Amino acid sequence: MEKRYGRITAWGSYIPEKVLTNHDLEKMMDTSHDWIVQRTGIHQRRIVAPHETTASMAVAASHLALQRANLAPADLDLIILATNTPDHIVTPPTSSQIQHTLGAAGVPALTITTGCTAFVYALVTAHQFVAAGSYNNILIVGSEILTRFMNWQDRATSVLFGDGAGACIMQATTEPCGLLSFELGSDGSGADYLLVPAGGAAEPINATTYAQGRHYVQMNGREVFKFATRVIGQSCQRVLAKAGLRIADIDWIVPHQANMRIIRAAARAMNVPLEQFVINIEKYANTGAASVPIAICEALDSGQIQPDDTLLVSSFGAGLTWATAILQMAPTPLHIHRQDPVRQLTAIPA
Repeated sequence: MEKRYGRITAWGSYIPEKVLTNHDLEKMMDTSHDWIVQRTGIHQRRIVAPHETTASMAVAASHLALQRANLAPADLDLIILATNTPDHIVTPPTSSQIQHTLGAAGVPALTITTGCTAFVYALVTAHQFVAAGSYNNILIVGSEILTRFMNWQDRATSVLFGDGAGACIMQATTEPCGLLSFELGSDGSGADYLLVPAGGAAEPINATTYAQGRHYVQMNGREVFKFATRVIGQSCQRVLAKAGLRIADIDWIVPHQANMRIIRAAARAMNVPLEQFVINIEKYANTGAASVPIAICEALDSGQIQPDDTLLVSSFGAGLTWATAILQMAPTPLHIHRQDPVRQLTAIPA
């Protein structure tokens, strides 16, 4: 059997309409626009409407990706959701709700929850299924409603996060492209640095935990910052070495959009100009597992990312976890045939 590669053929994102600016937050808590920008680089974030859910945003982004790929939901072989804010904590899985709402009857669906790294974990998982010959068409979607887990009196956390969703379609091809190398990592010793204490089986919500606000995100920002600035540069160097590449071979670096100071520190550590980074944190803040796909979708829509570009994608998050991958975009657009996505995918003539 010919070697198989996982090619990103389509993408789509969903951004809620409501904009919450730093100036809006000034009216809600003891903070200021300048204080937030200086420490995070964030100017505004998007907030979901009351009727919106993690699943509904994921479905909206997925519909756009499917339309671009000329695929019907039934053509999918697998759906992978990356999220830390499922619609229901225990059951049913939000991935199954997405599968049903899309109309992808019988298509297997799973959820990956590894903090803000979940989308890159999902990307690697999809690649493994494609490379092994198990599946040909995989929908990968990151969707988060982090603002519903914020204590809006806590300026240390509530100013940092926003909502949104991003999706992509990975399809099997025999044309070399896709993931060139990757690294997934976890250090559970730092779990207490970023967590929601109550709401799971270890500490169910009750009147006491609710009164104490233990169902909201809590973060040791100093420790998370130290972890992120240490792990990103090291992980990127290891992944480049695995692929036999140098940083000069990379067209764009797509970091997790958590904090502008962390991105600047990564740029200094890698000796790369900030202009080589795909950055949108000022508009959307930290959207968790949706951060990386939203950034990629925007860069593709704007033409910033071009065919044949090589991306270095790196993220970090709760767990503590990290994930880095080198993604080679396909050199030419594709004309997509549904019958045999591996052998009948042919390049469109220039």
